[in-house]
Amino acid sequence: MEPTEQEKDPRTNIGVFEENLTRIEQLLRRLVAVMAQHKPLDLGLQAPSHEIFTRATMAYWAEMVNNPAQFLHHQLAFWAQSAQQLAQAQQLLSQGIAPPPEEEETPTDRRFSNPLWRSHPYFNYLRRQYLLNAEALTTAVQGLEGLGAREQQRIEYFTDQIIAMMSPTNFIGTNPDVIEKALKTEGLSLVQGLENLIADLEANDGELVVRLADESAFEIGGNVATTAGKVMFRNRLMELIQYTPTTETVYGAPLVIFPPWINKYYILDLKQSNSMVKWLVDQGFTVFMVSWVNPDRSYADVGMAEYIEEGFLQAIAQVRALCGQSRVNVAGYCIGGTTLHLALALLNKRGDDWVRSASFLTTLTDFSSQGQFTPFLQEDFLDAIDREVEQQGLLRAFIMQRTFSFLRSNDLIYDPAIRSYMMGEPPPAFDLLFWNGDGAGLPGRMVHEYLRLLCQQNLFVSEGVAFCGEHLHIRQITLPVFAIACETDHIACWQDCYRGFQQLRSRSKTFVLSQSGHIAGIVNPPTRDKYGHYVNARLKEPADAWRKSARFGKGSWWPLWKQWLAKRSGRQVPARFAGDSGPPVIEDAPGAYVKMRATR
Repeated sequence: MEPTEQEKDPRTNIGVFEENLTRIEQLLRRLVAVMAQHKPLDLGLQAPSHEIFTRATMAYWAEMVNNPAQFLHHQLAFWAQSAQQLAQAQQLLSQGIAPPPEEEETPTDRRFSNPLWRSHPYFNYLRRQYLLNAEALTTAVQGLEGLGAREQQRIEYFTDQIIAMMSPTNFIGTNPDVIEKALKTEGLSLVQGLENLIADLEANDGELVVRLADESAFEIGGNVATTAGKVMFRNRLMELIQYTPTTETVYGAPLVIFPPWINKYYILDLKQSNSMVKWLVDQGFTVFMVSWVNPDRSYADVGMAEYIEEGFLQAIAQVRALCGQSRVNVAGYCIGGTTLHLALALLNKRGDDWVRSASFLTTLTDFSSQGQFTPFLQEDFLDAIDREVEQQGLLRAFIMQRTFSFLRSNDLIYDPAIRSYMMGEPPPAFDLLFWNGDGAGLPGRMVHEYLRLLCQQNLFVSEGVAFCGEHLHIRQITLPVFAIACETDHIACWQDCYRGFQQLRSRSKTFVLSQSGHIAGIVNPPTRDKYGHYVNARLKEPADAWRKSARFGKGSWWPLWKQWLAKRSGRQVPARFAGDSGPPVIEDAPGAYVKMRATR
C-alpha cells in the first residue's frame, strides 16, 4: 500500500507527535490531583532504618582503612574498565554507527534483549556501564566486617533493590524499546502509558500498585473458580464450599482444604485444565474448600486464635457433621498450612481425634532461617507494621502484595511498569496474574501475632506458643503427614519447609520436592507433564543430603498424593451431594466471600 500524502510529509508526523505530547499536559493535571489526595505510608514500610546504613558505611570505611591495598585494587579495576568503555563508546560514536567492540559473553538478561543494547555504541555503553556498576556495588557490600548475618543479608537485599531500580531499562531516555515505540506511534504510547499510570494511582488512592493483569478479562465464578459446588456454611471468617461429585462413589473420608487468606482460594481452581479441586473431585474425593473473608477494619481484634477456632476447627466440625464421618483428611497451603499445624496441635492437646491425615503444601513452621523475608522480619519493619495496623485496623492488601513483589522486582514491578507506563501497553489477560492481584487484608491482631510470635520469635518449634488457652508445640502433631515443597520457591524455601517437617513426631511421614516455584510447583496437573518431583524416605538426613540421594519422578506429584490420600480415606460410599441431608444450601459456589474486594 502506497503511503498517503500525510504519511509522506514529516512535518505532519511531527505535528501529530506534538499533539500527543500536549495531551500529556492535560493528564499531568489529573496526576497532580490524585497525588494531592495521597496519604503516604509510614516511612518504616518504605525503607529500613538509617541505622543499618550507618553501620554498613562504618564497616565499609573500616575495611578500607584496615585493607587499603584490596580497596584500591577494586577501585582501580573499576575505574579502568569504566574509562575503557567510555573511550570505546566515544571512538565509535565519532565514526558514526558501527558495531561495538567484542566483549566477553555475559549472562543472558532479558531486560537487554533488544539488539540495540549491543549494536548501538550509546546503548551498548549504557548497558556495560550499568552491569559494571552493579558488579562494583555487589562486591562492595559482600562480606563486610562487623555486621551480623541478618544485617549483612539486609544490606545485600537493599543493594540488589537499588541495582534493579537503577537499570537503564527503567527510564524513558535510556530504553531503546520505549524510544522506538514512541517514535513509531508518534508519541501515542507515552500518552497511553501516562493514562495507565494515572489509572493505577487513582485506583489505589495515590499509592503506586502496578496492575499485572487485565481485570476485565476475568469473572470469579465465570471463567475462574468455576468448579461446581455449594456454600454449606458461613461465619464471620469463612465460607465452606462442598464440591459436586463427578463419580458414582467416593472415598468415605472427606478432604478439607485450607488455603492461605493472603490471597483467594481459587489459585487451586483457576480453570478446568489446571484445577486441583476439579482433579480431586474427578478422582472420587469429597472435597471441601474454605473460602476466607476479606476482612475490613472491624476485624482489627481478630487474632490467630479466632482463625484456629472459628476457621479451622469450625470447618472440620461442619464437614464431620455434613458427611456423617467422625474423622476427616485435611490439607493446608502456605500460611493455611502453618495455621493448620497449630489447629492439629490444639486437637491433640484436647484429645479430639477428628483428623485422619494432614497434607501441607509449601508450608513453613520453623522460621529459624527467615530466608528472603529476613529484610522484612526485623524490628524497624515490624514496628512500622504494628503502627500501620494500630492506625488502620488491618494490614492493607497492597502492602503485602508489594512486599512479595519486591522479592522478584524485575518480573513483578519493573517489567510490568515499563510495558504499562512507558510503552502504553495494556496488561495481559493472564489468570495467574489476575489472582496474584486479587489480594486480601489481614486483621491487625492476627498480623502482629503471626509475625512476632511465629516468624520472628519462632515459638512454635522452640518453647511453644500459647493460643486458645493451650501451649502448642510442633511435636504435638503425631498423625500421618504428607508435605510438598517446591525447589525454586522464593516465599517458602524448601529447605526451611523440610526442617520444620522433620520436627513432626508423626510415625508416618512423606516429603516430596516438586520442581518449579511456590505456585507453578503446586498447580502442576498431570496432563501438562511439565515439572517433575523428588522423593526420598531417608527423612533424618539434612536437606541437601536428602535432595542429593532423592529419586526423581517425571511429571506431576498429584498422582502420588492421590495414592497416599486414598489409603487414608476409607471405603467407597455413594457420592454425596450438597443439601441431600442436614442444613440447606446457602448459595452456589464460589460464594460471596471470594468476590469481596480488599479494603484500601
